[in-house]
Order: sequence, then structure tokens, then C-alpha cells
Amino acid sequence: MALLKSNKVIFCLGNISPSLGALSTRNSSWWGGVQMGPPDPILGVTEAFKKDTNPKKMNLGVGAYRDDQGKPFVLSCVRKAEALIASKQLDKEYLPIGGLGDFTKACAQLALGADNEVLKSGRSITVQTISGTGSLRIGGNFLSRFHGGPKDVYLPKPSWGNHTPIFRDAGLQLKAYRYYDPSTCGFDFSGALEDISKIPEHSVILLHACAHNPTGVDPKIEQWKEISEVVKKRNLLVFFDMAYQGFASGDIDRDAWAVRHFIEQGHNIVLSQSFAKNMGLYGERVGGFTVVCGSAEEAKRVESQLKILIRPIYSNPPMNGARIASTILSTPDLRALWLEEVHGMANRIIKMREQLVAGLKKNGSTHNWQHVIDQIGMFCFTGLKPEQVERLIKEFSVYMTKDGRISMAGVSSGNVGYLADSIHAVTK
Repeated sequence: MALLKSNKVIFCLGNISPSLGALSTRNSSWWGGVQMGPPDPILGVTEAFKKDTNPKKMNLGVGAYRDDQGKPFVLSCVRKAEALIASKQLDKEYLPIGGLGDFTKACAQLALGADNEVLKSGRSITVQTISGTGSLRIGGNFLSRFHGGPKDVYLPKPSWGNHTPIFRDAGLQLKAYRYYDPSTCGFDFSGALEDISKIPEHSVILLHACAHNPTGVDPKIEQWKEISEVVKKRNLLVFFDMAYQGFASGDIDRDAWAVRHFIEQGHNIVLSQSFAKNMGLYGERVGGFTVVCGSAEEAKRVESQLKILIRPIYSNPPMNGARIASTILSTPDLRALWLEEVHGMANRIIKMREQLVAGLKKNGSTHNWQHVIDQIGMFCFTGLKPEQVERLIKEFSVYMTKDGRISMAGVSSGNVGYLADSIHAVTK
């Protein structure tokens, strides 16, 4: 009887349980309240471009370098570095939390200059990060936890679109200072100084070291000097974002001038670096985050806390890209080749700017397009209005973001004439 009773109980449970489970699954979901998020504006441009069947179509949205045939470009120095690394048959052990030591040393020297007092005195710390985005996020987390001043980060208006979510998600508040002047398609120097002079003391101000994204508008040297003075008077913490060293002007020292000047003037900056653009290491995710401190002892304490922040996020950074970058920077022949190649990439962008303006003039455009030449780096703020951008997309299959920003890397000698014709058609 006991056995029969046991079987009966099991039988009954077998009939009841599935129906209860099915009812529960149908009536509830862990993620029922999750709403559909908006598409990324730049990736959305790419998706629309892919669906377009026009043979003349152009994608000027994505910020990745292309050669003059419109193809992704892998630097020769990168291929040579990869071969050199492969020949050594190195292991694949974990890197330290702070990254590859040879890379972090070379990364800091590239930004600050090998003879910088900060490096000689040991009062800075550089950790390897997951490219520039990861560097900014580690920096944001560090500021959120340890910065004693206001939890406000002042961004130039406009700034790279990802700056806002990076710092916001790190627990910081976003504010802005004037930067771009739409009436001139240039730098609003007086507006920037006026706004910066009113920023509350001890706040964080973000500055693009070179090739401002998205406008391509950079302060001149004398303007940088005045900005440094005002920032110093307000006692602001400077956060430099340097994603384009060497790629902007073709000169690594010129592009790092502002960073080095601010340090010379006594600013203890924090700095994010990326090797995506200037070495073409987009998918390798190679970056660095540097904190300039008051002393070597302070730098050691900061390093310990950066490691504590990194550990629960990704434990330690990826190895391959750091090996490539450090090999290029520390091997004289490869470094010389890299400098030649990055100079060539920058010059191709500059040449495309000049040819675009020449094409617009040839078409008889009466607008002043000098800003296209004056701006620097991968991106150009054309000054095109949203309705003109919409016409370019619909009528000419020329894709860009609604604010009129174009990636000059998507322009080549084969399509620059078509681009000039298209822009003239919607602006005449």
C-alpha cells in the first residue's frame, strides 16, 4: 500500500506541475518592462548605406580610416610587428591588471614626451585600457569615487556622442561650455573662455587634445595658452581625451602640444589615449589612462585604486594589441615606419579637404567653404542643415549624420568630385 500511495502521489504531481509551470511562464517575464532603445545614430547610417543599391553611394558616417580605394587599411608597421611577435612564440598568460608594462611606458612617453619631468620623477601612473572608450570609463569611475570636488564634467558643446553616456553611467553629471560657432563653422574662443571662467572651482573640464570630434575645430596655440590660464585660475581638473595623436596633423609632437603645455603650466591632468586611429588598431582595443599626481608616493596610491576599479570590470586588458603597439613604439625601424605612415594618412585627409573645396568652387558655389580646409583630423563639420543632409541621402546616396558631420576618411580621389557635385546641388 505504501508503494501504491507513493506512486499515486508522484502521478498526481506529474499532472499538476507542468500546467503550473506553463502558466507561470506565459503570464510573466523577467524583462517585460524593458523598452526598445533608440538605434545608434552612426550605426544607423551604416545600416541604411548597406541597403542602398546606388553604385555611387558614399558612407561618410563611420570614423574609421580608409585608403584612397575606400578599403580598410592595415599599416605596414603593424604587419611587421605582428610577424616579429609571432616569431618569438610568446605565451598567452594573463597580463597584470594594469596591463603590459612595456606598453604603458611607451604610451606615456608618446603622450608626454620621453624627457618629461613627470615621467622622470615617477609622479604619474599609466594603466592599459580597452581603447579610448574604456580609458574614459575607467577615468570616469575613478573621478566618481575619488574626486573631492563637484561630480560635474564640463564637455565642449558639441562633443563626441559617447562622452555623455560614458560619464553619466559612471555616476557623474554632464554640463557644457561653448565651443563650436555655427555661424563661422569655427572655434567660439570668446564664448569658451567666458563659460570656462564661470565653471565652479574643482569641477572637471574635458578637453580634446587635437582633432576635436565631431567638429574638427581646434584652438590655436595662443588660444590654448589662454585656456590654460583661465582653467588654472578656476582650479579645474583637466581631463584630456587624445584619440588622434599623429593622425590630426601628421606630427605626434604637434598633436600632443596642448597636453604637454598644460603639464608644464602645473596642471595635474588626467589623460585618455587611443591607438585605434593612429595605428589602425580598431578591433584590437588598445588604449591607456594616465593620472598625473603631486608626487611619486601619491602615484602609487592612485595606481592601487585604479587596479581595484579595473579588477571587477574586466580583470585585465587584452594582450595582442598592446604587444603590437609597444613593439612599434620601441623598435626604431618600426617606429620610423609608423611615423611615415601616420603622416601619410593625415596628409591624405588634408588633400581630400582641399579637393572637396576645389570641387565646390569649380561647380560655382558662392558659399565660403574655407572651414573645410581649416578644420583638422578625420571629421568635418560641414555646416549642412538637416534638410540638406536628408536630400543628400535621398537624392544622392551620400550618407552622414544629421548634424552634417562627415568622416573625411570616406572621401577618396575617386568620389570627391561626386561629393562636391552633390553638396553643391543641395546648397546652391
